[in-house]
Amino acid sequence: MKITEEMVDYISRLSRLRLPDGEKAAMTAQLEGIVAYMDVLDGLDTAGTEPMSHVFPLKNVTRPDETAPSQAREELLANGPAVKDGAFLVPRTVE
Repeated sequence: MKITEEMVDYISRLSRLRLPDGEKAAMTAQLEGIVAYMDVLDGLDTAGTEPMSHVFPLKNVTRPDETAPSQAREELLANGPAVKDGAFLVPRTVE
């Protein structure tokens, strides 16, 4: 597929990017290269290939949730400059 500068202008408007005239020619060449590579990928036979969501066969790599004791509230509040009703007292930001 031939990419024209008009197509680059259209794509830059859609993406809200302003390209200087000197970069339009370079962007045209880069987009043509991308489309040519997509044509190569389109020609591959993937009939027997199972779709996958990740390139590695990962199921769940996160650790299980476990409850753990935390510090006492009084110890944590001792670090603040002002405390009221079991919480840090901060200056009002909205009137």
